[in-house]
Amino acid sequence: MTIKELLNQAVIMLKNENIDAPKIKARMLLQATLKKSKEYLMIYDTKEVTPIERDRYIRNVKRLILGEPLQYITGRQEFMKLNFLVTKDVLIPRADTEILVEEVIKLAEGINNPTILDLCTGSGAIAISLAKYVKNVHICAVDISPKALQIAKKNAELNGVKNNIEFIESNLFEKLKDKKFDIIVSNPPYIETETIRTLSKDVQREPKLALDGGKDGLDFYRKISDSGYKFLNRQGFLCLEIGYNQRIAVKQILESKKRYVNIRCLRDLCENDRVIISQIG
Repeated sequence: MTIKELLNQAVIMLKNENIDAPKIKARMLLQATLKKSKEYLMIYDTKEVTPIERDRYIRNVKRLILGEPLQYITGRQEFMKLNFLVTKDVLIPRADTEILVEEVIKLAEGINNPTILDLCTGSGAIAISLAKYVKNVHICAVDISPKALQIAKKNAELNGVKNNIEFIESNLFEKLKDKKFDIIVSNPPYIETETIRTLSKDVQREPKLALDGGKDGLDFYRKISDSGYKFLNRQGFLCLEIGYNQRIAVKQILESKKRYVNIRCLRDLCENDRVIISQIG
């Protein structure tokens, strides 16, 4: 069987199961299975695959059909033009979060030798992107999950920024003692507990710890805003990713603390509310 024939077979399998973007996903799976580039698959589409390669690929296609995220099967995800390892222990980095990172980069560029705290770092996508694109920055990346931190450390090494990031296993601010930062950034769990079971099969395969924001999805915004100002330098920034319908609620939480000013919201590429920026008054 040739590469082209195998791809066509996979596309038909995915289409029959109503999998989104079947051609793209079939091709990405084959790239990962054969450890070849997109260009290779196009140029050598008449090349024969071995029975072992074919069987391994079809097994991966079936994993996708059963709801396993593509990124967990390939073990990779691109974010901010960087390559990240991902496993079932971390949330898969998403393009929407790049809006948050790009805004933090702008803020950090106005600060000499900025210090940044990344709460709920997961794969380390936010912290590592900031370490890569902000000059003279020192970053503290925190997560409650030791398995997530292991992946984040590997990603920091993979992207050449391990010396710019301190990783700490902590429940939010618990182990930070008297540290102070110019910017706190977080993409916390923000999905309502009851909503999680209504999500697509692939999203439900992601760690619940990284999805579940409590009954109303706002638990982490309350916790972060309760203590965040204590860990920020004067005029420091608190930058949060939010759900598309959480702008008003998160703004009200911040306003109720009487510590946060200049609260504003940024939208993502689909015009959904996505990021809340505030500052210490």
